[in-house]
Amino acid sequence: MDLLCVAVAVVVAQLARFGASSDPELAGAVPTNYWLVSVLIGSLWWAALAGWQSRDVKILGAGAEEYKRVAVASLYLFGAIAIVSYAGEIPTARGYVGVALPLGIFLLLVSRWFMRKWLIRRRAAGRFTRRLLLIGAPSAVEHLHENLSRDFGAGYRPVAAILPGHSLHSPTGQELQLPVVSVSSELPAVLEAIEETKVDAIAISAGSHLKPRVIQQLGWELQDRGVSMIMAPALTGVAGPRIHTQPVAGLPLIHVTTPKLEGTSALVKRTFDIIGSGLALLVLCPFLLAMALLVRVDSPGPAFFQQKRVGKHGRPFKMHKFRSMVADAEERLAALQETNEGNGTLFKMKADPRITRLGAFIRRYSIDELPQLWNVFAGDMSMVGPRPPLASEVESYEKYVLRRLMVKPGITGLWQVSGRSDLSWNDSVRLDLYYVENWSLMSDLIILFRTAKAVLGKNGAY
Repeated sequence: MDLLCVAVAVVVAQLARFGASSDPELAGAVPTNYWLVSVLIGSLWWAALAGWQSRDVKILGAGAEEYKRVAVASLYLFGAIAIVSYAGEIPTARGYVGVALPLGIFLLLVSRWFMRKWLIRRRAAGRFTRRLLLIGAPSAVEHLHENLSRDFGAGYRPVAAILPGHSLHSPTGQELQLPVVSVSSELPAVLEAIEETKVDAIAISAGSHLKPRVIQQLGWELQDRGVSMIMAPALTGVAGPRIHTQPVAGLPLIHVTTPKLEGTSALVKRTFDIIGSGLALLVLCPFLLAMALLVRVDSPGPAFFQQKRVGKHGRPFKMHKFRSMVADAEERLAALQETNEGNGTLFKMKADPRITRLGAFIRRYSIDELPQLWNVFAGDMSMVGPRPPLASEVESYEKYVLRRLMVKPGITGLWQVSGRSDLSWNDSVRLDLYYVENWSLMSDLIILFRTAKAVLGKNGAY
């Protein structure tokens, strides 16, 4: 797929710049036909993708690292071509590069996305996975198993566990979902378990009780067997950009940076919000006016619904939406509390009698959220962020949940692309906190891309 995408990019660039009938030459010390240059660039491009390990099995199927390596390899290659051209005083066609580079990156990323979807479906069916042996304390093993089993894209399939220093069977009767093959921390017992389970990788988590010397020797033995060793520290909700490994005195120390959305990062996010919301308001202005008129015609009452929500650092603001319910919906809420189908903290009802005919349609496709673009432009909200909570919700927050208020709430977020109203309260909190702890502009772009799919899918929208 990479080779096909690269070939299409350079051929289209060649035809767009020079046409099909021409036979251009690259000027320089040795004049060269541009078709040969295209073959050379395509070959180097394909090799660069391999050199940056964009096809490494460890990154295929999950996370943004795969896409990042594809883009970085492409940009570095063309940067090197520009340097060589300048140093050798070789005039190159800028129009050729202007077509090949963006088209190639686009095709590569899109093809990788489709391949990832295909791979995840196969992995969900049990194919193309790596058998994994978990080593650690029961709680650490259970936590690791639950998270890996939830993420099919990662491609790891836990098949057994070793619980050093514990018992084969739980004294409480609450057994692990994995078979426990050993409770020894000795190297021969661990190697015997690896041979017995025929795993492709082992993951050493917290509470393994393996001595440093044993782990070192285990690494040597695994190398001979072609088995990977993974160290799984007891860190949750931490994304790759915040983790940095630094070898010190022969020890691989893991540094976890403090999440801060301020300074340059805050400026970048705010600039993105202003440009994104401003352009969206400008383009959608006729549609928004037409929708406001339809809301007024559909049922008595104002076109817009304003509600007090809690923003960054607990500051209240008025959130704008198209009215999707009857005008006295808030007064009717108390009578419907017993039929709440939400996640406990939030009120949700699939067949809410307060929703108007048009309201059901605009809720299904999240059209009612579009006026929040003004909230983003005004600075109360962001394009991407945690769900904007009500003051009554914030009052019931536990202390750690208040970390959701470290950033501005968003029109969309991880909660929007991961189930919307179908999420449990704990899952909603987990996703929002993960976003707060690991914000990046790339993650915002990915969430916006996934939002379109979630809206069209209509899952959890009511």
